[in-house]
Amino acid sequence: MYYVPKTYSYPYYAHVNIPMYCPDYMSRNQQENDQQVFEAILGGIKREAAAIELYRQLVNAAPNQKHKNDILYALEGKRAHLTQFTNLYINFTGTQPVYQIDQVPFHSYQDGLQKAYEAEVEGYEEYQKSWLLTQHPQIRHAFLWALSGEQENAARFRFLNEEVSNRLTDYGAEPFVVDIEEVTKQNHTFRTALWTGNHLQVTVMSINVGEDIGLEIHPTLDQFLRIEEGEGLVQMGDSKDKLDFEEKVSDGYAIVVPAGKWHNVTNTGNQPLKLYSIYAPPQHPYGTVHETKAIAMAAEEGHH
Repeated sequence: MYYVPKTYSYPYYAHVNIPMYCPDYMSRNQQENDQQVFEAILGGIKREAAAIELYRQLVNAAPNQKHKNDILYALEGKRAHLTQFTNLYINFTGTQPVYQIDQVPFHSYQDGLQKAYEAEVEGYEEYQKSWLLTQHPQIRHAFLWALSGEQENAARFRFLNEEVSNRLTDYGAEPFVVDIEEVTKQNHTFRTALWTGNHLQVTVMSINVGEDIGLEIHPTLDQFLRIEEGEGLVQMGDSKDKLDFEEKVSDGYAIVVPAGKWHNVTNTGNQPLKLYSIYAPPQHPYGTVHETKAIAMAAEEGHH
């Protein structure tokens, strides 16, 4: 869940007749005020357009589907705000907005998240100022809606940034103590090596609903797995075509796979299956991180 600060409540005006910009009937002060409003709306258009471009790049750089989905959700909101600001500008000025999109380069995914967060905080402050420029209900609604979006997105990008900063790493082969249940439940990758030594390796895994680890065999090593969250089905056998051992597993269950046994674990529940695995000796390279099962399969094919 994201922490979203309390926002202002405001009415929604679906259909409001907007008077066209007619300088002949306005006082000088009114004209100056309206010009500030037009510039604020144009500023909103440029801000939302720049954010859309940045979010598109972040989606492509996201490390997993969860991060992609969060950014795509924010991206749809930005598109809605851009449409509303553009329509307001056209209705008030009778012209199409003309502007250039400010590019926001970033050196890494985390750097991009930080810049997105900073842009949202800055946008929140600007929309607050813009909201005070006019009493027109539809314009005020547009700025308040955008302001609320900036709050939500700032919290979202701060959360994603913290998640990347706290991302698991391989702590082997140094002395190490960890709450293995908490770490396993917090993991969102298909496989991440948590500790790799000379004779033993610990990995954490998250298996999506309906997916499996994949049928495999370890000819010379034993394997231990423990389920921390979710439900699954364990299958083992002497050949890949004859998995005559089957057991249902859930939170707290341990699985021991002898060397030379074909085996698989399938998520049969309605939430990700969270587990950790111990190989003796290690099975995967030091620092292994497989965001998805497809990446894991491709990496293992290349490794072998």
